[in-house]
Amino acid sequence: MKNRYQRNMNLLTPDENHAIREKRVCVVGCGGLGGYIIEMLARLGIGIITAIDGDVFDETNLNRQLLSEEGLIGKSKAEAAKARIQKVNSEVVVHTKSVFLKEENALALITGHDVVLDALDNISSRRILERACEAEGIPLIHGAIAGWYGQVTTIMPGTHVFSKLYPETADKGIETELGNPSFTPALVASIQVSEALKVLLKKGEPLEGKLLTLNLLDHEYQIFEF
Repeated sequence: MKNRYQRNMNLLTPDENHAIREKRVCVVGCGGLGGYIIEMLARLGIGIITAIDGDVFDETNLNRQLLSEEGLIGKSKAEAAKARIQKVNSEVVVHTKSVFLKEENALALITGHDVVLDALDNISSRRILERACEAEGIPLIHGAIAGWYGQVTTIMPGTHVFSKLYPETADKGIETELGNPSFTPALVASIQVSEALKVLLKKGEPLEGKLLTLNLLDHEYQIFEF
């Protein structure tokens, strides 16, 4: 479609628009955050997206997960991502991996990508992902949500950010305690995608060494430096 990316043009140069079509982006998790991330990456024009998630949809996903539909209950989230993007932007190549990220498969799943986006829902898997990205020298865009709250940071290889964010004994986040509405993942995912674009194009000032926290209940937005 000739005019698909016309509205990108005042944001990005023609060369930048062309460059992102050659980029390979990996999204780990296709749920609340991941669904929005994958959709925005595809509409932006990222050329190759790998969608990783071993889970299937259930009824509790319908309140917030963009890819979920009543007719997809029990179906693969990763495959739903591919089907959705084929409808949205057929120019984008979507590779699916219907598996859960584990220590033994993490390196193989992320290798060869230009940037990885963390759309996971537990700390132990995030630690595995950070170690794999460090080993492969790949920037990692972290996002997390819980109720009215969210956080985003850009993790460059070797910075060991999760050891600074989470206690060693921490395993699970507080998402289930505070709930997950529809709006928080949409906002956090948007910021993650903007961070990924900045990293891919070496543009602007990514959140390297910084943590952006969002409190939508009181509209408090803060940046903490590590």
